[in-house]
Amino acid sequence: MDATRNIVLEAWMAEHGYSSNSLADAVNSALERLTGRPGGLDGSSVRAWKAGRVMWPKSATRKALEEVCGLPAVALGFVPRGRPSSSPVPPQQEDLDMKRRTLVGGIAAAAAAAAAAPGMAGPRRIGMSDVDRLNKRFAGIIASDHRHGGQLGIEQRAAALADEALNLQNAGSATQRVRSSLYASAAAFRSSAMWAAIDGRRYDVAKAHMREAQALAEMSGDQAIKFRIWSHTGTMYRHMGRPSDAFAANDVARNLHITRRDPMFASLGMARQAAIHGAAHDRTGTRRAFDQAQEAMLRADPGDYRPVWLLAFYDQAELHSLALSAHLALGDYPTAEYHAHRCLSALRPHMVRSRAITTTRLAHAQLAQGAADDATTTAMKVPADAATRHARVTRMLQEFGAALRATAPRSSTVRTWTEHTASWRMAA
Repeated sequence: MDATRNIVLEAWMAEHGYSSNSLADAVNSALERLTGRPGGLDGSSVRAWKAGRVMWPKSATRKALEEVCGLPAVALGFVPRGRPSSSPVPPQQEDLDMKRRTLVGGIAAAAAAAAAAPGMAGPRRIGMSDVDRLNKRFAGIIASDHRHGGQLGIEQRAAALADEALNLQNAGSATQRVRSSLYASAAAFRSSAMWAAIDGRRYDVAKAHMREAQALAEMSGDQAIKFRIWSHTGTMYRHMGRPSDAFAANDVARNLHITRRDPMFASLGMARQAAIHGAAHDRTGTRRAFDQAQEAMLRADPGDYRPVWLLAFYDQAELHSLALSAHLALGDYPTAEYHAHRCLSALRPHMVRSRAITTTRLAHAQLAQGAADDATTTAMKVPADAATRHARVTRMLQEFGAALRATAPRSSTVRTWTEHTASWRMAA
């Protein structure tokens, strides 16, 4: 092996899953944060470091690399300038270099051993594999939310996983990239706890989750999770009947630069804006925002990378669902019914909670148009589990029953509905 080859950097890259190209990209991003100008490194630049052709990168590049790795350059195997490369290395200095390289390698080995056997003493190195394990559990939280929604158990599990992500910050050493990812994971879990509380109409608890999620998102620097939290905040205030606050929160989400980079985020921001316009009884604003949301969705590249939480729920069906909510609030019941049917026809099978909400809203739209029998038949399609255990659905069905009794008192339809809801209570 070439004596000048930087085996320490190679070992660090292998441990943390970096290729030459991905490390170059990460350092370029760090350079842009430090200097305001994008870096010009590529895979060949990193290969030159590994081969020892570049033994001491330029100052700005070094600082960016140290930010990415969380280690000083000398601990990554780089040798400061100060002696001609053609001069023989003094034996004492050669021994020191060898000891330094051996020490760095030993620390990496000890971290790996600590990770493999947590009961053993020794420093632990937190890596992207730890983040990946957390993110797999996040996907499970998302799946539970779409199936059950609003449940206290989902909120508690998500909050516990947020704490677990934060505990990892103190469990060992990590690069800046890993630490930012852990903060993003903690923010994602906390935002799921927030959403479960919103969906369950536990608004005071949701606000507490919101404040912690916002702080974690700022520490992570992750634009996508910032968008999710502020967008959830806008939805929370809309459900609370506070459209002015909802507009303010949703505007924070819509003004993040991720909405300019990815039309799908822009589309979701405008779709939720349309729902807020509906709550504010602004027909023109609702129509304009819905059209902009639809146009942005059509521009979005389906092949772009997007986070799991967005992929799991935002599509044409959700766009129609938000339009349904807006037109119900406006009292435009024929248009609401149209969007309800379009939503139900496009909903994916895993969207169990969304199907229950949309079905209930469709029943409201039908009843408001005088179709009591059709509306009751629709409402009876809501599964008993959602009708009795999902706070939003339960409340909407209670409101439906009250409106039905006011519309058709002492009718057979009312008796049918009363008997049906009694069976729900028995099943619960």
